[in-house]
Amino acid sequence: MPVLHTPLCDLLGIRYPILLAGMGTLRGRPTPPRLVAAVSNAGGLGVMGATSLSPEEIRQRIRQVRQLPDKPFGVDLLLPVSLAEAGTARVTTRRQALAWIQREYPRHYAFVQSLMRELNLPPVEHTDDEPLRVERVRQQVQVVLDEKVPVFAAGLGDPAWVVPLAREAGIKVIGLAGSVRNALRQKQAGVDIIVAQGYEAGGHTGRIATFPLVPQVVDAVAPTPVLAAGGIADGRAVAAALALGAQGVWVGTAFLVAKESDLYPQMQEAILQASSEEFVISRAYSGKTARTLRNPITEAWERSGLEPLPMPLQGLLMADLLESAERAGRYELLFNAAGQIGGMLKERKSAQQIMDDLVQGAVEVLENLPTRITYRRG
Repeated sequence: MPVLHTPLCDLLGIRYPILLAGMGTLRGRPTPPRLVAAVSNAGGLGVMGATSLSPEEIRQRIRQVRQLPDKPFGVDLLLPVSLAEAGTARVTTRRQALAWIQREYPRHYAFVQSLMRELNLPPVEHTDDEPLRVERVRQQVQVVLDEKVPVFAAGLGDPAWVVPLAREAGIKVIGLAGSVRNALRQKQAGVDIIVAQGYEAGGHTGRIATFPLVPQVVDAVAPTPVLAAGGIADGRAVAAALALGAQGVWVGTAFLVAKESDLYPQMQEAILQASSEEFVISRAYSGKTARTLRNPITEAWERSGLEPLPMPLQGLLMADLLESAERAGRYELLFNAAGQIGGMLKERKSAQQIMDDLVQGAVEVLENLPTRITYRRG
């Protein structure tokens, strides 16, 4: 069995410094319990993306992971701005939110309605009591605290209010950052681990590439451990991340096409067939910069010339379109949040095989470096 160990392994109680990124779109399809457990059982840390799940669904999935068997794992949630900060303090249901957007942002609303007609997508009916996701974030976090999940990750937003609650429950907290400034904010918030996520990554990401970002963050937040993210899908990238000063890696796209992932097969195949150039940055889906596989929605949004609405309003604006597309099986229109490294992936593998390749590949690189490079101090 290969050995690849850093202080992060001791902190989290894992064999290898490799974490499954907590990707939480499409009602948790990218990171179902069996994938989370498979990564943890293979020696890494599986992290469940739970943003699109109800509090009760999160509780059920946490307990499912613990049955497969009980190894360290984590839960990832987005912590967006409140509705009050977005100027919609009295809005509590999805129907109310759409009516408010239609009134305050008529051009944006008209764009979505026109695009739905152009794409032949039927309208979505809403009930008056359908709650907004942002109203249930605290309930979601409370489930993580109640269940004493070993690790909580804040995939977006300020986790400062969660940190003391997590400490009390014995939970480690991970914060994500796409810049040194954001990393320092995470450190000030008191997180235990910081993910430095480069521009190459899928999903919400910043504007700085992994190679320049990671060493800057490592230096800025020391001694807080740093994970590298963005463009990591084989052992060479793992070794490079460790050379940059990271204590481990946060891997997403490679696991999107894992056999244990519940991402729609059509979306997995699209990733495997795409070139790196096809994974583009768009603010169409959430209002924040996010990398996704190019599709008719990202192209239409770019042509529109509209400025994205502040989070969470942009997501509410686009929700009907995406729900209608999913119901109709139009998977090519969904938010396929994969990174540029997708261009290197050519086949589906088990989570165990992905982990083995990452670990063994990194060990081989580290072992072979002295045979390929001659060096000495000057």
